[in-house]
Amino acid sequence: MKPWIPLAALALALSPLAVVHPVRVSGRSMEPALHDGDLRWAVRAWASHAPRRGEVWLVEGPHGSSVKRVLGLPGEALTWTGPDLWIAGQRLDEPWVVHPERSGAGHQACGAGYLVLGDNRPDSQDGRSWGPLPVKAMRGRIL
Repeated sequence: MKPWIPLAALALALSPLAVVHPVRVSGRSMEPALHDGDLRWAVRAWASHAPRRGEVWLVEGPHGSSVKRVLGLPGEALTWTGPDLWIAGQRLDEPWVVHPERSGAGHQACGAGYLVLGDNRPDSQDGRSWGPLPVKAMRGRIL
């Protein structure tokens, strides 16, 4: 057997991982949609479309990788008051949020970045404290 055949077979077997890779969810910030320890697949950012509102992405935040939902897009400004999130004067419908934050208020301009938040707002460290993330921090879209 030619020595390159097993190497070619291995490369062919691993090639899908160049586009899609496994992601383990860590923490409770995305409950109830995703739970601590869940295994999901992510399409690498270079192989996906630009992040869209409502999609769940693997992001590189200030404290490492985490899974969050994209809510603020480049050029937008978001305001939150208690459980309500507002974009351009309109309340954002968030059916995925079962555990809203009941207190607090804030405002965040996205600039050229994306504002990402966890679905379980009381138990999520996210864009409310980090601010918007640049496009290079968007690692992959969760399938």
